[in-house]
Amino acid sequence: MRAGAARAAGEARVVVDASFWALFPEARIATVVVRGVDNSRGAEACASLLADAARATAGRVGDTEIGSHPAVAPWRDAYRAFGAKPSKYRSSIEGLLRSAAAGRLGSINPLVDIYNAVSLRHLLPCGGEDLGAVRGTVRLTRAAGDEAFVPLGSAEPQPPWPGEVIYRDDAGAICRCWNWREAERTKLSAATVDALLVLEALPPVGVDALRTAGEDLAALVGEHLGGTSELTVLGADRPEARFPAPAPGGSAGAAGARTGEKG
Repeated sequence: MRAGAARAAGEARVVVDASFWALFPEARIATVVVRGVDNSRGAEACASLLADAARATAGRVGDTEIGSHPAVAPWRDAYRAFGAKPSKYRSSIEGLLRSAAAGRLGSINPLVDIYNAVSLRHLLPCGGEDLGAVRGTVRLTRAAGDEAFVPLGSAEPQPPWPGEVIYRDDAGAICRCWNWREAERTKLSAATVDALLVLEALPPVGVDALRTAGEDLAALVGEHLGGTSELTVLGADRPEARFPAPAPGGSAGAAGARTGEKG
């Protein structure tokens, strides 16, 4: 928070720290805050959406070596910049492309299927957190190395190393190696009502392409799961997004599909 700024009651924030911009000044981050969704409906349609995107992407990639694909290579360079070995820690878009090419990309739940489909359509990393499980401010930052973290599907703590790029909240890390591995604590589930969805872009991808992907994501969530959405595009000149905090129990209680935009 800037000096002198006051946080409004009932307000939540996503902040991209200066330590991140020092390393990636040209990166862009799109946040899509969705509220009042029903993530227990539309499973078949959303799984079909993902399967169609996976087939189309496999055809687009063809015989290209995925590690050198134009959508992947900038992420490999970025991971090296903060000390991650790309062959061990893969960006989410590389992982998705490899799974799609191998024909082994399965359905998880409607909200995750939608954001994975959008990720493949636009060849951008995309992820999400259950806002009902997030504690305090979400930050994209460099790790101190002592942040609590239990990866998705595990019970074993695996904290980040000092300097690693992570998303974190007031209780610990919620995604390691920028977009490599989500936390069990804030995972999206059938019970998710309010969520923070994030898309990320590195050059040569521009802000217009990122915004288009964010609009696609917001529209698909509204179409299939209902609720409302708000899109914000962050950059070094605008490092913070603010939005009303989830109501107790994680529901904002909004009905109907509507998309707003900031930035």
